[in-house]
Amino acid sequence: MHTYDTVAHMRTTLNLDDELHAQLKQLAAASGRTLTEVLEDAVRGHLEDIAAVADQKPPTVPTFDGGDRPGLRVGVDLDDNAALLDLMDGHVGGDAGAPA
Repeated sequence: MHTYDTVAHMRTTLNLDDELHAQLKQLAAASGRTLTEVLEDAVRGHLEDIAAVADQKPPTVPTFDGGDRPGLRVGVDLDDNAALLDLMDGHVGGDAGAPA
């Protein structure tokens, strides 16, 4: 480990895809920074994004108890997408559309 200006640096080797390496070098040159600075900023940003997502609370999904008739409707087959779509569109047919 090397120490410069009280900042610790770790030397390491990365195997990068040639195209990615070229893009990073181009970005570094265009921004007047070193390749190391560009990589450090990218990794820090990605780690911050991961931490922000991990800190988010899961969304609240509303649930409904069905009022005085809880549960599935008699004859509804959750594995039959076509019948479910027909039922939701108000097309009554067969047992799936029959009122409970």
